[in-house]
Amino acid sequence: MNKSTLLFLSALTIFTLSGCGDGEKTEEVETVDSTKTEEPKNGQVSETFFQVPSPGEMLTFIKMIGGNTKETSFLNPPANQKNYTDNKLRALNFGIYSCDLSYCSIFEIGSEALKYFKTVKVMGDQLGVATAIKPEILKRLESNIGSSDSLGVITDDVYFSSFEALEESKQGPTLALVVAGGWLESIYIATSLIKKFEPNSAVIERLADQKYTLENLVEFLKKHETDVNVESVRKDFEGLLEEFNKIAEKDAQATKTKDNKAATLTGGKQLVITEDVYKTIVNKIKTVRNSYTLTQ
Repeated sequence: MNKSTLLFLSALTIFTLSGCGDGEKTEEVETVDSTKTEEPKNGQVSETFFQVPSPGEMLTFIKMIGGNTKETSFLNPPANQKNYTDNKLRALNFGIYSCDLSYCSIFEIGSEALKYFKTVKVMGDQLGVATAIKPEILKRLESNIGSSDSLGVITDDVYFSSFEALEESKQGPTLALVVAGGWLESIYIATSLIKKFEPNSAVIERLADQKYTLENLVEFLKKHETDVNVESVRKDFEGLLEEFNKIAEKDAQATKTKDNKAATLTGGKQLVITEDVYKTIVNKIKTVRNSYTLTQ
């Protein structure tokens, strides 16, 4: 399976941002409707039909537009790993810890990245993906502590290799839970990093776009809803989707750059999120996420 097919599932907004001395910014915006999945080839439907999200995608975006933090207080502590004794919590928190590992790698918190890698390795062994997380990867992490780009590549390799191992061993329900946990943690971290609601913020806009990701993720969970664990998580995510559905849609308008040239804009709708809706979503994300991580 080609890793390039594992694209982060969202209504992807590509921003070209340039900072200005007076605080203004120019944006070239192109919206791509990726809520439509590709038709399966040869009549075969695999898990990649739903284009599974990478936990680090949102975090890379935040850092790209100026995020630079070493805060780790909101991550799931590695010590909690011993509390996850059933398959549901192990799978969900494998996704959560994989995202925490990506965060530490992307934001260059090397010592914490090593801790989270070891936790992911232990949980991967429990889930049956030991062959995907080889011991030599730890040596690669240790030798690339000073390079966030290299760490990001390594941690993405860990995630995607685990994904492939679960898919190849026909562990669809477990895979669905891992994906759900990873996506949820990426949004939880993003909202933890946002200190103030700013309606025109690129990060807030990106968060609103996750409505489309969540719609597709719910469909992914439905594919395995005969599994009692997946079914309970699907209900949680449908409750979260109810809050995302309160985000308003309006017809997208072409934007203009400072030299009055119109930017290219494709796609018919633009999401508009209010502060009240944003706060409700943030609280719901925290509640659902903590129900998976705080077991005592």
